[in-house]
Amino acid sequence: MIKEDKIREACEISREKGFKLLMDAFQRPIYYYIRRMVVSHEDAEDILQEVFIRVFKHLERFRNESALGTWIYRIATNECLRFLSKRGEEALSTEEMQEELIGKLKASDYIDYESEVAVKFQEAILSLPEKQRIVFNLRYYDELEYEEIARILDSKVETLKVNYHYAKNKIKDYILNR
Repeated sequence: MIKEDKIREACEISREKGFKLLMDAFQRPIYYYIRRMVVSHEDAEDILQEVFIRVFKHLERFRNESALGTWIYRIATNECLRFLSKRGEEALSTEEMQEELIGKLKASDYIDYESEVAVKFQEAILSLPEKQRIVFNLRYYDELEYEEIARILDSKVETLKVNYHYAKNKIKDYILNR
């Protein structure tokens, strides 16, 4: 990945050139993060576009108080939550939302359906409460440190460790008992 310092320098010289470097560096990992949250490729593409529109609009306001990647993940998280919240308003319960996401998972080409374990693993993740699902995805897939996740979610490291621990146990139980 391109170093964030180079992206920041490029942004100072030419906003458009810096933004292109930023897109090259972050588009793929942010897309997959969003996709794990909303499952549908089309929804992930729409949210990704909205994330980078927001990043471009507010790039000059970025104060370097955190890593650029942290800031972008936070925007992506907020956009995913906004999207899921809209969906949640249409659904009657969290369980219905989880069932809808699992249904989308089964209808998509997101994972290799040759592996029953892979399907169960993804279903287990989607069955987690929202906060645990976000923490699990950021830690497990994006391999972010707890400190960075804490900045993204504006939460305490200890709380995130507990959420991750519970998420792992729930995933294990889901896979073994279904």
